[in-house]
Amino acid sequence: MEYLRLANVLGAALFVFLGTIDEVLAQSAPPDEDVTFSSLTMTDEQFLKGDRAGAKSVTLTAKLRLPSSSQAGVPAVILLHGSDGPASALPWNWAKVLNRIGIATLLIDSYSGRGFEEIFTDQGRVGEFNNIVDTYRALDLLASDPRIDPTRIAVMGFSRGGIAALYSSMTRFEELYGSDKATLAAHLPFYPPCNFALEGELDVGTAPIRAFHGEADVWNPVPPCRDYVDRLEAAGHDATITIYPAAHHAFDHPGSPSYNAKDDAQTSRKCFRREEGGRLINADSGQPFSWKDACVEIGPAVQYNSAAADAAEKRVKEFFARAFNLK
Repeated sequence: MEYLRLANVLGAALFVFLGTIDEVLAQSAPPDEDVTFSSLTMTDEQFLKGDRAGAKSVTLTAKLRLPSSSQAGVPAVILLHGSDGPASALPWNWAKVLNRIGIATLLIDSYSGRGFEEIFTDQGRVGEFNNIVDTYRALDLLASDPRIDPTRIAVMGFSRGGIAALYSSMTRFEELYGSDKATLAAHLPFYPPCNFALEGELDVGTAPIRAFHGEADVWNPVPPCRDYVDRLEAAGHDATITIYPAAHHAFDHPGSPSYNAKDDAQTSRKCFRREEGGRLINADSGQPFSWKDACVEIGPAVQYNSAAADAAEKRVKEFFARAFNLK
């Protein structure tokens, strides 16, 4: 029992010590900068057809955070939240990780400007591909900042945000909506839904794709993502997926230490959407997909997995150290 008490005391002391380090680093880092940029609000059909005329302009906000030792020409990562919205702590946690290794971060709020705090209770509120346009416009913003190296800007997205982190790699979408100032240097999607068959989906750019997923994910099950990334790799692209055993959705989010079923959240895990003529078709019904379709379910779950989170953090750091030539 004495050993147990000692271990608890040491563990608590370590927690306080690490928290103090975080506070010191936060105090020494430049303050977050509030920035705005213009994007488009589009239905999925408008996006897939390239229908800019039918889109609505929207002004989005974001938080730009520079590393404490920042100099001119630092690399940057665009961070995209999931359907839980900008209040999620997940992108902020990753911002800390990336800032510590010398990378600037831009945390985009894709929902407030469109009138929502979250969309997981009604996923149809915002088109699933809107974040791709947001990503390209954020790329414009960062590439125009003299403090940022325009050749070293990547995107990293979580769940719904992972759609943009993954499919912004497609040449077709880059030609329709991409930046004329820079090209994304890497794509890091975390547990996105990949249950799509899109036209030209194997035609992607040369930037590396590094996907991360939990084997036990019941919100966005891993098989469609594993299949897509495997097909990209077989087609000669620099694409890999890392799958963590027994890890659930949002395995890197410490805010959900226990298995937490979201009873009011929608999931398309039982759906498969096939693009036909710029429309998403429910493969089962043969009709245009809707979030009211019978395949849509509620009650997916999330759970933190410390082993998977630590492994993913290590892998992400190693990847950026090589990709961005960090010292």
